[in-house]
Amino acid sequence: MPVDTPSKELAALAETVQHNCHIADAQHAGDYTLCIYLLKMRELYRWEQGQNFSTPLPNQQVGQWLREREALWDTLEDNPYREIPLAGKNVSPFESSVVNQHLETHELVYSGGMGINNRPHFFLAELELREQHDDFTLYIAGREYARDMSAPPAMSNNREIYIRKESLRRLLWEKLETWRWNRPDNALGRAFACYDLENNLDQALEQMSEAEVDNVVQHERGEIQAGTLLGEGWQSLLYDIPYSKAALQLRAIRDHLADCLVTLPALLKKDSAPSWHFYFGNLNNLRKDLFPSLQQAYDTWLDTGSLTAMSHIIEKGKQHWLALCQQVMQVENEDLALQQKQIEALVEENRL
Repeated sequence: MPVDTPSKELAALAETVQHNCHIADAQHAGDYTLCIYLLKMRELYRWEQGQNFSTPLPNQQVGQWLREREALWDTLEDNPYREIPLAGKNVSPFESSVVNQHLETHELVYSGGMGINNRPHFFLAELELREQHDDFTLYIAGREYARDMSAPPAMSNNREIYIRKESLRRLLWEKLETWRWNRPDNALGRAFACYDLENNLDQALEQMSEAEVDNVVQHERGEIQAGTLLGEGWQSLLYDIPYSKAALQLRAIRDHLADCLVTLPALLKKDSAPSWHFYFGNLNNLRKDLFPSLQQAYDTWLDTGSLTAMSHIIEKGKQHWLALCQQVMQVENEDLALQQKQIEALVEENRL
């Protein structure tokens, strides 16, 4: 925990949440490649020490901290998650709604949920904004008091959307660091070029994160709408399929559906060049491979300034990805390995 919390009760809460973060890290740190692991651990150290992004980190101290953290994980890997202490009673760490009902008067926000590969995520932060919408509740989190090494900047669960502004800035910083290795002429580089990252790094990252918060919200709204359309069967399928190419494909096609439903139409209305660049700069290779016509529409916009092709392919994508997700849910086989192969083949045959 990098900063003091307002009271003993909340300090105990932050300690409990951080303890659960350590357990999640102990169990899932091995999910990353060595390069990504070291990058995330360095940024976790930066967060714990309260260092800004423009401050060089001392390699010797980081190395010693890393050895100590891994030693701590060795003692925690098999431990159960602690319940959350609230006003004299204990609550499951995955009961985010219950925890937040208690924390709202303290201007804090909490989340405990499952991410990619069924990895648990926990965080506790200052609550900057809570908004109740017709189909979801939005929480905007500021300064974080407890977090894990992954720290995804956005999550949705049970029609609750959590946006973590501090984690979004860190994600932007990690992407900038990676891009700077070779400085390729790509969409992400074009997004970074819209901000004065070379001369005023911390302020530019703040400006960029503020500009992209709404787009992150729109994607999570799309996730909720996609979940409503697909029903419980989709979530069951995700939990049944182990981490594999098929599992990654399932997440990719659902992400495309979510974006065609909400994110991309919102970008059309906004028509912000930095946001278009940032969106396409964050598409991973699998999503690009499955949706090449979307990349072609971006290239057309770069060449002509026209979004007509983009508008057409978004409308087509809504129907295409919904139909494909529904087809995938019909693939059933008692042989799990064979089911995965059938899903892989179906998805690859239905690129758009």
